[in-house]
Amino acid sequence: MLLARLVVLHQNTSRLLHLGPLELPRPSVMGILNVTPDSFSDGGRFVDMDAARRQAEAMAEAGAAIIDIGGESTRPGADDVSEAEELDRVIPVVEAIRAATGLPISVDTSKAGVMRAAVVAGAAMINDVIALQGPGALVSAAELKVPVCLMHMQGSPRTMQHEPRYDDVATDVAEFLRARVAACVAAGIDRELIVVDPGFGFGKTHAHNVELLANLRQLLDLGLPLLVGLSRKATLGEITGRDVSARMPASIAAATIAVMNGAQIVRAHDVRETVDAVKVAHAVMEAGK
Repeated sequence: MLLARLVVLHQNTSRLLHLGPLELPRPSVMGILNVTPDSFSDGGRFVDMDAARRQAEAMAEAGAAIIDIGGESTRPGADDVSEAEELDRVIPVVEAIRAATGLPISVDTSKAGVMRAAVVAGAAMINDVIALQGPGALVSAAELKVPVCLMHMQGSPRTMQHEPRYDDVATDVAEFLRARVAACVAAGIDRELIVVDPGFGFGKTHAHNVELLANLRQLLDLGLPLLVGLSRKATLGEITGRDVSARMPASIAAATIAVMNGAQIVRAHDVRETVDAVKVAHAVMEAGK
């Protein structure tokens, strides 16, 4: 089902990021809404429908341009979730959040069946941590004709932190994403619908994550919008010594660095604070042109 064109206006800029049927402020904040019992930061907090709706409304009021709903944890060591269970978690929330906020919804899934059902329910984007490599995912995404985010991950959530290795992390990530983009285009996905994500924390050591952030601009050579997710990640805890509940300042710093290095969508738990940081980073970048 084709979605009506959605236009999300940003208070301080008229420059928009065009993703097929989506237009997002540039740069944008994607609010994280995990409807899971076991996500690393907010697991169990929003499994109740009313709690999920209230959180989505708060993120919308705080300036989120898009809300990313996930029904399966991808933290290191996470257990697999059946398609039926993921559908039960995600679809009612997609329907409720679209009605409550009017914001475009991204669905964080690797399952083709969940992708299809979520788009029918009103989702406007697919966010896949395994870059459409799951059974039927590539075909489904091509037929759904909505924006897709392709993320890099070495291994799987169960194994990804078991001694990940790279010759050069930024180069290796870029090569993987370039290959996945080519596969998507060959399958019939419009290049203008593709976003890429280097996958901070997914099959990468703390040193890899810092190196990747420092060299993020290498991924701009792909010529595609860049999404980053650094919010509350373990690497920020390693650097600061802070528990996951106290990593907001570090997350804001990382988001600012990412935007200054070319990120166009920032995935965040702390939406209001991240929106403010992104506005400042964007204003400085515009003034320097």
